[in-house]
Amino acid sequence: MREPGAMRIFVAGGTGAVGRYLVPKLVHAGHDVVALARSSDKGRVLDRAGARPVVADAFDREALRRAIVDAEPEVVIHQLTALSRPIDFKTFDDDFALTNRLRTETLDTMLDAAREVGARRFIAQSFCGWPFARSGGPMKTERDPLDPDPPPTFRDTLEAIRHLESAVGGGAAGWGAGPPRGDPAAGPPRGDPAARPQGIALRYGFLYGPGTAIASDGEITRMVRKRRLPIVGKGTGIWSFVHVEDAAAVTVAAALRGEPGIYNVVDDEPAAVSEWLPHLAEVVGARRPIRVPAWLGRLAIGEGGVSMMTRVRGGSNAKAKEAFGWTLAYSSWRQGFADGLA
Repeated sequence: MREPGAMRIFVAGGTGAVGRYLVPKLVHAGHDVVALARSSDKGRVLDRAGARPVVADAFDREALRRAIVDAEPEVVIHQLTALSRPIDFKTFDDDFALTNRLRTETLDTMLDAAREVGARRFIAQSFCGWPFARSGGPMKTERDPLDPDPPPTFRDTLEAIRHLESAVGGGAAGWGAGPPRGDPAAGPPRGDPAARPQGIALRYGFLYGPGTAIASDGEITRMVRKRRLPIVGKGTGIWSFVHVEDAAAVTVAAALRGEPGIYNVVDDEPAAVSEWLPHLAEVVGARRPIRVPAWLGRLAIGEGGVSMMTRVRGGSNAKAKEAFGWTLAYSSWRQGFADGLA
């Protein structure tokens, strides 16, 4: 018998950077967790974390639908990405091709299955930072527009993010648009496939911590140690960070409360590249990063890379803090880098 307030939760992406924190937190909170695994080896990892694994291919529509329907979850959480190698800004869309399919094809399959089984909530991972319009102030809220004219190599990826957020968290056809059926605190009537789940899109900032590119053994950290990540131009691009543990904590909270919609999941201190990159170098014992002019950076990392270094905007976390009662373990990347990367 489950504890009062506990739910059956289906997690896709339970062994990823956020998922490896998320699944144990859900289990510790008393929830009955069913987690998708792409192999028996991954299934054993999930089993050790306290979840009930189910092996299926995320791109096999019928197998994925059946896995969710058989689990009969009250909450469905989509944490799937496919980022197994370093990202090249000049081929950004190519590197994100599988992740973009997970954010569109797989997302749609999971949404349909969640509706079929009468799930109360659907939570999906989105992204905060470079998708914002590259104009105006340095910090954006959820009401601010996304980039109407992204760098050419970023366009497919931004369209996939738009699809996810429209389908899950807002927009004319989005499940997060308009009032949900039933008590907002409880979600739609359980088992009513005609009622849409409450949709929440969580825009994680740049993740750091174990299993990410900004970890003691992460790709960005290795580049910084070798002085292969320069400050381009004046380094005025604003990045918002969040530790993987904080991202997992707010996801657990979103399973229980918060209005449907889109939320920026970031720390309290958006920072310019010219500020955070030298600090990261100092923390890991590397020499200060070199500086290169924008024209030279464009040759090396393309227009999209220069935009990341000079023009992108950060996000405000005020809405997520209020909605989820969220207290960050790492309110600033300064503290997080120092504690986790030294």
